[in-house]
Amino acid sequence: MKNAIWKVVLLGFILHNISYSQQVKTKSEGATGQLSGQKKIVFIAGPDSHGKGEHEHNGGSSMLAKMLNENLPGSHSIVVHSGWPKDTSVLQGADAVVIYADGGGDHIVIPHLYELSRLVKKGAGVAFLHFAVEVPVGEVSKYFLHWVGGYFEINWSVNPLWQANFKQLPDHPIARGVKPFTIKDEWYYHLRFSEHSENITPILTALPPAETLNRPDGTHSNNEAVRKAVLENKEPQTLAWAYTRRDGGRGFGFTGGHIHNNWKNDDFRKLVLNAVAWIARIEVPENGVPSATPTQAELDSLTKQVN
Repeated sequence: MKNAIWKVVLLGFILHNISYSQQVKTKSEGATGQLSGQKKIVFIAGPDSHGKGEHEHNGGSSMLAKMLNENLPGSHSIVVHSGWPKDTSVLQGADAVVIYADGGGDHIVIPHLYELSRLVKKGAGVAFLHFAVEVPVGEVSKYFLHWVGGYFEINWSVNPLWQANFKQLPDHPIARGVKPFTIKDEWYYHLRFSEHSENITPILTALPPAETLNRPDGTHSNNEAVRKAVLENKEPQTLAWAYTRRDGGRGFGFTGGHIHNNWKNDDFRKLVLNAVAWIARIEVPENGVPSATPTQAELDSLTKQVN
């Protein structure tokens, strides 16, 4: 009889401790390892599409997420590789979603507009990098104008490879610690922006050289409107921008990111790290988000693993 009583007491003690441990884990750590008080940032990387050195969405996303986790207190970044998450529970509670992928008619977000819109309505920030800023005109582009304030529109915007000279940056958290820099990339320009221009802050602007419009007219190459804006009116073009939605949410568009090795440029890299922190509502450090310059070997060996 005594042995039976002791077994009941011991079982009760064990169950109490299991319950207590689960409560502690629930309060301090989520299913993805997120600590209480951290901002959850989900990178969605599309399949790499241009061969080594270009459109390395998986490697670029892995690098950015790793650097945020290592250098920015309050950040909990995770990466979904090569497409939209099959288990969409990873998006639950996201404070920011960063999409680095191919765009156009096959954009990975198109089948998931309502899903991402639900996150936006809850206050999540959204960023689109490089080709991911391009979507078809119509329903999808309306979402982009609401989420990030702008997008690449075919037969209006262009995508030349050129060296942009960023001579000055605005007084904005995304620009903290970023010095003027010059870098060659496939910088898209002559974008289509929201009518609510007061909510848009250009972050990177430059006047493209005339040779960027040497190609024949085409969906992505040249058109009468862009020639007038750049060659005749000499209008500086916005290549990266911050957007504050009317509901207070935040968006970011960045047209660079075609060339993988550009992540070695400290100012190029810091600007994007700052932007991700900003859309997630993490205070950007006074000198920007720090990160060590990756070596060529590190860039070449990036895998799908994020610590």
